[in-house]
Amino acid sequence: MTAYRSALDRPDAQVDRAKKPRKVTSKPADAVSTTGAAPEPMEGHGVYNRSSRVQASGLSPALPLLERAARLVLLAEGTEPIMIADYGASEGKNSLAPMRAAIAVLRARAGAERAVSVVHTDLPSNDFAALFEVLAGPESYLRNDPAAFAMAIGRSFYEQLLPAASVTLGWSSWAVQWLSRVPGPVPDHVQAAYSQDPAARALYARQAAEDWQRFLTCRGRELRPGGRLVMLTMALDEEGAFGYQSLLEAMYAVLMDMVREGFVRGEEVQRMAIPTVGRSRADLVAPFAAGRFAGLAMEELEIFCAEDRFWSEFSRDGNARAFAAGWAAFSRASVVPTLAAALDGGHDDPRAAAFTERMESGMASRLAAAPQPQLIPLAKMALVKES
Repeated sequence: MTAYRSALDRPDAQVDRAKKPRKVTSKPADAVSTTGAAPEPMEGHGVYNRSSRVQASGLSPALPLLERAARLVLLAEGTEPIMIADYGASEGKNSLAPMRAAIAVLRARAGAERAVSVVHTDLPSNDFAALFEVLAGPESYLRNDPAAFAMAIGRSFYEQLLPAASVTLGWSSWAVQWLSRVPGPVPDHVQAAYSQDPAARALYARQAAEDWQRFLTCRGRELRPGGRLVMLTMALDEEGAFGYQSLLEAMYAVLMDMVREGFVRGEEVQRMAIPTVGRSRADLVAPFAAGRFAGLAMEELEIFCAEDRFWSEFSRDGNARAFAAGWAAFSRASVVPTLAAALDGGHDDPRAAAFTERMESGMASRLAAAPQPQLIPLAKMALVKES
């Protein structure tokens, strides 16, 4: 019988856990929507690798699930290569520890000579050059393992990426919260979770449900019988909170400042929306109401709150500027590229570089003025393909 656990392990009294967002200034009206646009990849040239401490620390609780899956996964007989799929690898730094851990367990089972192929996937516009540099670097799981091989696929994981029944073990971290497309405008924010527009929130919830089923359907085709998939993703906590409230308020306030200063047009900001969602426990288990979905069964699911490492450091040293700089860099690397794509000229807009810099510096200034810990709700889960 499947067991679902909850561990809300961050009793931070200063975190605002309310479901309802604070009132924010509405975006200027009469704008052209970018509905249907795919999300942008993380910022390239190694920036995401350098600015993803939140993701790196957040994935750690899911590593034991991955190691357990590697111990239990059904291996093909003989010398057939073992395939691991890393769905949503970005620039690869945060994939090294999970892949190294999984390969170590598989090596103990299958021996040092059994070929293990790791396929890293991300959007076509991802910075794969940075990924390949990481794979060639000193911390790579490829070092000292001549039977390990790496490759990459530049396509959305909302499609089938690999041949049917070819994947032994799947991993995805901080990726499936990204929707396949922007389902519609958010009239009063850049994050639907903090919109006071019920229609916008419902639109994003529907897209999230459709994308979750699409993702599971594709992985159900790719996994071998007895194969396993471990995931970590943004979630809603057990009270329905999305988290990151003061961070997102600062982000939206900086955009409004730029409109007032005439640096960006109101119509451009109206097009800006971050197509990410936090799924609740009910959202995640919904496809499995009949027990299995796309041949997959959910073995384990836990909703938990990750530590805000920047806040922990601030609590020790009182350095508000470092706290703010960490969260501003996180935002720049992960979501500002999607906001910049809504400028009139997209990423080729002559203001794009300055827009990115102003977003980061403006957020850092606001966050340093009033530091608050961020609530970071996450879900970790393990699925198995029926054998």
